[in-house]
Amino acid sequence: MTTQQWMETVRTWMEEQIPFNVHLGLKISELESGRITMEIPFAPHLVGDSDRPALHGGVISMLADTAGGAAVFTKVDPGSRLSTVDLRVDYLRPARLEALCATAEVIRLGNRVGVAQVRVFQGSLHVADGRAVYNIRRGVSAPPFP
Repeated sequence: MTTQQWMETVRTWMEEQIPFNVHLGLKISELESGRITMEIPFAPHLVGDSDRPALHGGVISMLADTAGGAAVFTKVDPGSRLSTVDLRVDYLRPARLEALCATAEVIRLGNRVGVAQVRVFQGSLHVADGRAVYNIRRGVSAPPFP
């Protein structure tokens, strides 16, 4: 499988075959080996503070984790599995009631551990930073996609 084919396989899997991502309407706008940008549209059920109003912090952390994991996943071989070991999110300001965009980049990749740095935005407004560590299990299964 070429790198481009692997990127398209990852895109299809992330956008169409993970039920939670499908539910949230997640879309990938940029994808290359070790780097990804993805977005989830605003939906009323994502509001965590109706008085302010602001999105729930869990939505931001979910997007950071998903983007970081996807970035690491682009760097491993088909048949590998990832699991989140640690996720740190620094919330810089409340997220408004609009779409969220995350860009993740792999900053360390070893045989068993991958680390990604994530930035979450709403337009030009920087709302959060994240860093995630993933356990990598290589060659343990067939890819979960066609």
